[in-house]
Amino acid sequence: MTEIRTGGRILVDQLVAQGCERIFTVPGESFLAVLDALHDTPAIDLVTCRQEGGAAFMACADGTLTHRPGIAFVTRGPGATNASIGVHVAMQDSQPMILFIGDVDRGTRDREAFQEVDFAAMFAPLAKWAARIDDARRIPEYVARAYATAMNGRPGPVVLALPEDMLLDTVAAVDRPRVERLVQAADPVAMGALAGMLAEAERPIMIVGGAGWDEAAARDVAAWAERSGVPVASGFRRQDAIANASPAWAGNLGYGPNPRLTARIRDADLLLVIGARLGEATTDGYALVTPDHPGQRIVHVHPDPEELERTYHADLAICAGMARFADALLSIDLPPLEAAREAHAEYRDWSTPRPRGDVALDLGPCVAAMRDALPADTVICNGAGNYSGWWHRYWRYAGPGTQLAPTAGAMGYGLPAAIAASVRDPGRCVVALAGDGCFLMNGQELATAVQHGANVLILVIDNGAYGTIRMHQEREFPGRTTATALGNPDFAALARAYGGWAETITRTADFAPALDRAMAETGVRLLHLKTDIEAITPRLTLSALKR
Repeated sequence: MTEIRTGGRILVDQLVAQGCERIFTVPGESFLAVLDALHDTPAIDLVTCRQEGGAAFMACADGTLTHRPGIAFVTRGPGATNASIGVHVAMQDSQPMILFIGDVDRGTRDREAFQEVDFAAMFAPLAKWAARIDDARRIPEYVARAYATAMNGRPGPVVLALPEDMLLDTVAAVDRPRVERLVQAADPVAMGALAGMLAEAERPIMIVGGAGWDEAAARDVAAWAERSGVPVASGFRRQDAIANASPAWAGNLGYGPNPRLTARIRDADLLLVIGARLGEATTDGYALVTPDHPGQRIVHVHPDPEELERTYHADLAICAGMARFADALLSIDLPPLEAAREAHAEYRDWSTPRPRGDVALDLGPCVAAMRDALPADTVICNGAGNYSGWWHRYWRYAGPGTQLAPTAGAMGYGLPAAIAASVRDPGRCVVALAGDGCFLMNGQELATAVQHGANVLILVIDNGAYGTIRMHQEREFPGRTTATALGNPDFAALARAYGGWAETITRTADFAPALDRAMAETGVRLLHLKTDIEAITPRLTLSALKR
């Protein structure tokens, strides 16, 4: 298409050509021309959000689910700075996203005009690419490059600033076709070397999940692991890398992992790392696996060559797409080991809640009740906080797309992510988890959920504190807590005020019946769980930390 159009129309046409089905936005006067073009574009669903941080989180989660960039539009200045948290999460989570920012007119640039920010400079350390489109004729070029950059290599976020007057220009532009993710096959010589290393290894183990991980990779890696008997562990908050029911699944690394699993990682003579960056959380501060790992060999597989040898020495580095590598892995035959079966038994034992009598509302049995009542492919969405540890330990994820949780540790992610998951697949069971501090970071998006018909179950775990920070205070400065106590609203009443269904729960025995009532409802449903700060993790109490 090359007819004369406004910049706003050209931009929306490029998004349609790239397969964009949904945009998350807080509208601004700086991109009115885009909003006007969207008025006549039924192919794109426009989700109106209540704060730009929520919109950016939704776009990040949508990109996670679709493997194509989630799209957010925000205005300049405050809108962009609010949205920056989502860009940071998309980068650290290696998820494709594009943030479009309405910007000041070209003629007022560099005068510190109203809400002006140098977005290329601001987002350069946060995004894979940040740029400004000054010529409407080049919009197709920039959008195609943005899609390619966001998806290829290590996926991540792109930021494009859109001068308000540029969007109003009427020009002829040549449309670009749909961009697909480039996939590199695994090098046959490298696969031969891997086969030799695996044959020599006595205690191999896999760490999987991360950049470019998808359903095909999950299927083939699980099949190979089950056949070969090599245990599969996941990186931090990548527990949906393969179905946890797989007899090769050994559990997750990160905060509060199974001690038996960490012992297996330390004792392994070969780590096959597929997709993971081996970040700080996964490696317990680069201590569980050290960057030079003496006495231990690492094979690192990643779709981006710049990630290989970036932090960790790799005895064998393989640059390949996850699915293509996993397919090649199937051709390697090994005498079957018993390790996977043993590791899975250890995981099953670790992930079985055992009631504790020191609290009125015990979250372990609550997770067990959810496992009994909810579909296996339920999408679990959470932000940051100790509350998430119960689900990380006790929930059993069904495979790719069933865990939306920021490896960047951002608070306020759970509810926006759940909204994105629900509108993406309205028939799916979606659960948002949030602590009391976490929930109020983006609780206003309850309005978005109701307005757009999201079907979500929300659990607010309320212990009256920023629990994680309180835990660290008690460990480092016993009895000298500051700034962590919270005065909270009635979360159930708040949900009802937005138009949702809600109940408050204070005892373990009341949870399962309340969950049944919630599941009999539709739309926005919230369970307010009032817990005791004393039970700070699934296995620790605050009192024990003070000793």
